[in-house]
Amino acid sequence: MAPSSDHPHPINSRKLPQPPHTMAGVAVVMVPLPAQGHLNQLLHFSRLITSYHIPVHYVAATTHLHQAKLRLHGWDPSTAADSQLLHFHGFEIPHFPSPPPNPNSPCKFPSQLMPAMEASASYLRRHVAALVGSLALRYRRVVVIHDSLMASTIQDVFSAGNVESYIFQSVSAFSIYWYIARTAGKQLTLGEYDDRVFLDDPPPLEVCFSAEFLKFAELQYKFRHLASGFLYNTSRVVEGRFMELLEKETVNQKYWAVGPFNPVKLPSPPSPNTKPPQEHVKHRCIQWLDRHPQNSVIYVSFGTTVTLTNDQINQIATALENSGQRFVWVLREADKGDIFENGTEVALPLMMLPKGFEDRVEGTGLVVKGWAPQLEILGHAAVGGFLSHCGWNSCVESMSMGVPMVAWPMHSDQPCNSLLVTKVLKIGLDVEARWSPAGALCSGRVVEAASIERAVRVLMDSEKGDGMRRRAAELGQAVRGSVEKGGVSTAELDAFVSHISR
Repeated sequence: MAPSSDHPHPINSRKLPQPPHTMAGVAVVMVPLPAQGHLNQLLHFSRLITSYHIPVHYVAATTHLHQAKLRLHGWDPSTAADSQLLHFHGFEIPHFPSPPPNPNSPCKFPSQLMPAMEASASYLRRHVAALVGSLALRYRRVVVIHDSLMASTIQDVFSAGNVESYIFQSVSAFSIYWYIARTAGKQLTLGEYDDRVFLDDPPPLEVCFSAEFLKFAELQYKFRHLASGFLYNTSRVVEGRFMELLEKETVNQKYWAVGPFNPVKLPSPPSPNTKPPQEHVKHRCIQWLDRHPQNSVIYVSFGTTVTLTNDQINQIATALENSGQRFVWVLREADKGDIFENGTEVALPLMMLPKGFEDRVEGTGLVVKGWAPQLEILGHAAVGGFLSHCGWNSCVESMSMGVPMVAWPMHSDQPCNSLLVTKVLKIGLDVEARWSPAGALCSGRVVEAASIERAVRVLMDSEKGDGMRRRAAELGQAVRGSVEKGGVSTAELDAFVSHISR
């Protein structure tokens, strides 16, 4: 868990300085991609920017704005300090198809989200331009921070001379450099890092991404030159070398590693002698974790963009039961482009577990069918490991809480993230002894129970796993230290705020 802090935000250990009055002349507009991990990261970043007394305007389609606020964990926008500086702008966009995810697709990329991405990128364009134009009349400078996959949306904001934009990269610096270097056929010499990390070919793009997404991403890349710099949800204590390598690749654009965005210190639990407000009542999985010893539970979750086949669910259930390890398993279908009906989150279909499984693991394991507070789970003392798809949001949260991982990449940048976790940082292991050729797990192939059980046992009940846990704890301490006063991430955030307030 993170160390205590006297920062006015009780859920974060960053000790941010009181800014000079000249910063009142700056306003920030956030434009996220409408997918949960992207919405979440830029909403967390909005909180950090408002800590400098800079107003932030967070823009999304109405349904995605509702989604972002509903699932936010670790702080409350309505009660946080400087909450009056965080403004939400939800715009209605034309109805878009919202198909269910297809667990049997040969490509695990969440293609069901594409209509929402394309509709938001297109129809938010005029709304963002109008908002930025109005702000440009009232502020000395308007700074637009947009997801790298929403670059086309902000192409019209530069008619005013006091507007500039910055690209938020929602993925790791390692993954971006890996693709750049391998695509260019560069010989990589990384010194303290194991060069063998780069010997495997990059996952083929058509395996990790749908053809439709690659076309969409190519369009967004055409507007990359409009940005003045790049922001990463990472810390240089994690990816300093790769940030330096990326900086050498670019001319006239700046880079800042200002993460982790997520709170690294969670709210204190309510006193047992007081009845907490309903919104502060512990989730049942946290109550369950409270009854188990330190580092004894493995947390299993594949995020919001992966739907498992029934066959794969059976293999995971068999592995967890046979392993004898305590576990919390969040089992849910992937999000659709619009997760609501009539303003209420749609109940997900029940996933099929082996008959009698939950009864047999009662007391040892807990299955959560639906949303769960991941950040709070990872920050719980009972959790000693994380079986994860290696989405970057999950990786950063796990690192900041000092939890080692079993890496099971499914699509997108996740194979690269798994290499960072297992081969570079050495704070985790692959779900299979060797997942190369790269991207093999992204093909939808079923991973057998024996491989999953082996990985769980190694992480949770072996000397090798204990070593990963020690390294993860040390990295977590370094990451949390990086957002303290004088820490490297706080210094970079100071530098970015100073830059946009110049």
